[in-house]
Amino acid sequence: MAQFRNFKMVSYVVYGRGSFNQLDEILAPQRKNGAPMIFLLDHFFDGKSLMGRIPLRGNDKIITVDVTHEPKTSYVDKLASDLKEEFGTVSGIIGIGGGSAMDLAKAVSLMMNNPGSSADYQGWDLVKNPGVYKAGIPTLSGTGAEVSRTTVLTGPTKKLGMNSDFTPFDQIVLDPELTANAPVNQRFYTGMDCYIHCIESLQGTYLNEFSKSYGEKALQLCQDVFLKTGWDDASDDKLMMASYAGGMSIAYSQVGVAHAVSYGLSYLLGTKHGIGNCIVMNQLEEYYPEGVAEFKRMVELNNIEIPQGICKGLSDDQFDAMINVSLGMKPLWENALGKNWESIMTREKLKALYQKL
Repeated sequence: MAQFRNFKMVSYVVYGRGSFNQLDEILAPQRKNGAPMIFLLDHFFDGKSLMGRIPLRGNDKIITVDVTHEPKTSYVDKLASDLKEEFGTVSGIIGIGGGSAMDLAKAVSLMMNNPGSSADYQGWDLVKNPGVYKAGIPTLSGTGAEVSRTTVLTGPTKKLGMNSDFTPFDQIVLDPELTANAPVNQRFYTGMDCYIHCIESLQGTYLNEFSKSYGEKALQLCQDVFLKTGWDDASDDKLMMASYAGGMSIAYSQVGVAHAVSYGLSYLLGTKHGIGNCIVMNQLEEYYPEGVAEFKRMVELNNIEIPQGICKGLSDDQFDAMINVSLGMKPLWENALGKNWESIMTREKLKALYQKL
């Protein structure tokens, strides 16, 4: 008999321009016996006006988190242990920023209530205890981190999420106003994360009507935004909903080749997720011919330069390290290429692909 996935969604969602202003009242019922709310704020906003709008009460604390590189398990562990040392316990962890800031918030919330290192929980369903209350407030649209059951971390030996039913946020605040000043390139790369995972999901072997319903809508919104020139408020509104719908689509399916290959790049070279996906997608005509053609049109229309030659001069050992990380993403390869994917994506074939990047 088929075993259906019973997946956990975000408990509460508020959407709308200016909805960030409701944060104080949203958090009020979650405050426990004077324990603070901890706001992990993307360092992009350090000293900017958004920082001053965070509703601090009592001994609440803002920690500006460095997301120059994708979150490392060592960084998560340090944040959690510093908070335990300073406060004992906290009422909640609130992540404000791009996908990395939200992933950090999810991971730190879990590590407040689970022993050991976050590296111990990289994989599927290894987390044993719920974390403290957590809320996510995206300031970039596209990663789907606000709605996913994973928190992508680079550990000592692999880049892999803490995928669990305890990972999703308890609350998300989707305020398109917060994405208005995003740097053009960053906005594009993050938006393409959503576009690319829609292409991967909609052409994958795991596809079902649930994923398809959300994926088709997310894809259409990305096309509305990136196949035209010029940016306006409507673009921010659409991309924020594309990110949410794209994340929901993945919840009941999987991503594919671009993501699996880009995980290797970020593990070895520290390439950020959005730009890594774009670098890989640029070379995937063999797997997603229509999607890649449309992607290239979007790149051209938005005047974006996709880096090339980033794997030049790497040693065989370095290629092997990337290949090992990438081939470890079994569900992604199976979704992309089917059950016999290992006979299709050999180490040699994957190495040749990396050499093109």
